[in-house]
Formats: sequence, C-alpha cells, structure tokens
Amino acid sequence: MAVQPIPEGYPRVTPYLCVDGAADAIDFYVSVLGAVERMRMPAPGGIIGHAELALGNSVIMLADEFPGIDFRSPKSVGGSPVTLHAYVEDVDAVFAKALSRGAKELSPVKDEFYGDRTGQLEDPFGHRWNLATHVEDVPQEEMAKRAEKAMQSMQPPSDAA
Repeated sequence: MAVQPIPEGYPRVTPYLCVDGAADAIDFYVSVLGAVERMRMPAPGGIIGHAELALGNSVIMLADEFPGIDFRSPKSVGGSPVTLHAYVEDVDAVFAKALSRGAKELSPVKDEFYGDRTGQLEDPFGHRWNLATHVEDVPQEEMAKRAEKAMQSMQPPSDAA
C-alpha cells in the first residue's frame, strides 16, 4: 500500500506553535479551549520536543523553544504577527476562563456584523487568538450592507484644513 502524502487525521494546514513553557501551554489549551492531547515527546533538559493537540477537527502542534536552531516563541521575538481563529461553543465563557488563567484581552467579546460573537486575546505564552461563536447566519445581501457600514466606521477621520 502506498504511503499517503497527507497523513490520515491531519488537516492540510496545521499551526505549529513555539512556546516558552510548552507543558503549561498544553494545560492552558486543554483547560480553556477543550483541546485533547494526542501526543507528547520529551526532549533533553525536561522540555517538550514535540506535542500535538486535537481541537475539534483541527490539530495544533507545539514545542518548547530551541534557540540553537532559531525556534523562538513570541515572547522571545517581541510578539507574533499571526492570530489563530477558533470557534467555540460559548465564546463568553471561554474568553472569561482564558482571562482568569492569565490571558490578556486585546479586544472585548462583542457581536460582529458577519454573524459571529468574537473577541481577541493574547494567551500567557504570547500567541494571539480570535475566539468566536457563530450566532447568526447573515444572508449575502445583508452581509454586503453590514460590511459597507462597518468599513465606513473604520475609516480614519479626514483632516479638515
């Protein structure tokens, strides 16, 4: 039998997080997001060389920092330009739990024009997350109207000379 080019049980795109404190991060993601630990491989020095978490039908891979091969966490490089987006059953409850476990609120949970209730936070390890619950199916025509209105409110004020 031929080897599958994309292994069974892995989505096509999988985030791989570098974390300063991978064991604590696993605990945070399991406790807050309901992730399930699939596997963990220890590395010398008591750190995690590789771990995998299942979050619904997604997989998140993560490991501790390895500065010797330039594998560094957001805290080591001054933050992350990447935001992970996760749908959860109850965004308000999950968001509150994340904050109680040391996450920092970047944008409060609120209803958005596209039908999601969402907020953004930075987890205690420097990774940014949009957490959302879909609360309304918005028809395409209505979505266009709402998007236009939302974009108008995002325009910078014009300078009156």
